Amino acid sequence: MSSSVATLDKITALCKRRGFVYQSAEIYGGLNGVYDFGPLGTILKNTIKNAWLAHMTSFAEEVLLLDGSILGGSDVWKASGHLDGFSDPMVDCLVCKKRYRADDIDLEKNCPHCGNKQWTDIRQFNLMFQTQLGAMADGSSIAYLRPETAQAIFINFKNVISTNRVKIPFGIAQIGKAFRNEITPKQFLFRMREFEQMEMEFFCKPDEADKFFEVWIERRKAFFLSLGLTPENVRTRPHASDELAHYAKGCVDVEYNFPFGWKELEGIANRADFDLTQHSKHSGKDLAVFDEATKASYTPYVVECSVGVDRLFLTLLFDAYAEDVVEGETRTVLRFHPRVAPYTAAIMPLSNKLSDQASEIYKKLKAAGIRVQFDESGSIGKRYRRQDEIGTPVCFTFDFESVEDGKVTARNRDTTKQERIAIDQIEGYVRDLMR
Repeated sequence: MSSSVATLDKITALCKRRGFVYQSAEIYGGLNGVYDFGPLGTILKNTIKNAWLAHMTSFAEEVLLLDGSILGGSDVWKASGHLDGFSDPMVDCLVCKKRYRADDIDLEKNCPHCGNKQWTDIRQFNLMFQTQLGAMADGSSIAYLRPETAQAIFINFKNVISTNRVKIPFGIAQIGKAFRNEITPKQFLFRMREFEQMEMEFFCKPDEADKFFEVWIERRKAFFLSLGLTPENVRTRPHASDELAHYAKGCVDVEYNFPFGWKELEGIANRADFDLTQHSKHSGKDLAVFDEATKASYTPYVVECSVGVDRLFLTLLFDAYAEDVVEGETRTVLRFHPRVAPYTAAIMPLSNKLSDQASEIYKKLKAAGIRVQFDESGSIGKRYRRQDEIGTPVCFTFDFESVEDGKVTARNRDTTKQERIAIDQIEGYVRDLMR
């Protein structure tokens, strides 16, 4: 019997051991809140991004893609409100100098690090990363690494309309890096200083915003379930009126039940006309659209869907992680849905003498676009355990009988059951798993 016994320490260790995630600059002591994704992690991230793009572009309403710049000028971030309001409350222990987010600790209690109870006043810490453009370090050269990907969509709204002949309602989606100088990065990939976002801004008429807000809530929850997340670990939570962002007419979080509690996985917000209005005001450019039916101009409302690639990556690991006993030994297994597993299949020659023949199967599966790994080192039992731990749904063993009968042994990751199937049926077998 398997059980989900995932902890942050176990997930972190597995990621390092199997090449999912490495601490950035580890040989120099590491860079806090920044991570590098190894070969397996890169495949999993790309699978997540491809699934998101396929989902976003699968509906009747048009959703176009954008790849905005990472650097942004001060004017953009002034208009968006980030320069004035994008901050977290910060407090320091006066004894050990340990720094905390004020909303993460109880200031009536002692410092978790040194046990003393002497705090600085709470002050606001802006999370923006500032840099300089060009050789002159003066006020005119100040720029910022973007803290979110959305603003590039808003400032290119009219460009997209004029060059693509698209009509309201429609969306603009993009995937890209964002940067936040977090006071206390924590919980591995959950809160990072450099991360990747998947955001979609859906533009609609004001009187249709409430309808599309509800539509996208249901679509996004369905997306997470399609990735194989356990339904009882996923919920939606509307924001109370006192926690709504100043620009939002409504907001719902899709939350996941992590080992450290229910936390936000994705935010879905009815941003009203705040963004286009702000950029119109600060830039002096009219971002309203003309409605032929009413012969009047209006500023579109926006429904936003925003999820972090890295946080979804971590969520999938938590949800898939399990330990069970197989043949008297405890094994670690990642029960990824076959659609998101880094490798959908592994080809294993029983002996090195069979490697050339087995590799022909491997090459054909690769050419067919299937994520497959060729695994020929170690005993077959050790290879099974290795593939279980990286989440490969099925392993195909090419043995000496395969030379005679044209069949391989298919071994299922979750049940460990084995069956013989014809070599020419392998591709169909794998594609059936991915449905």
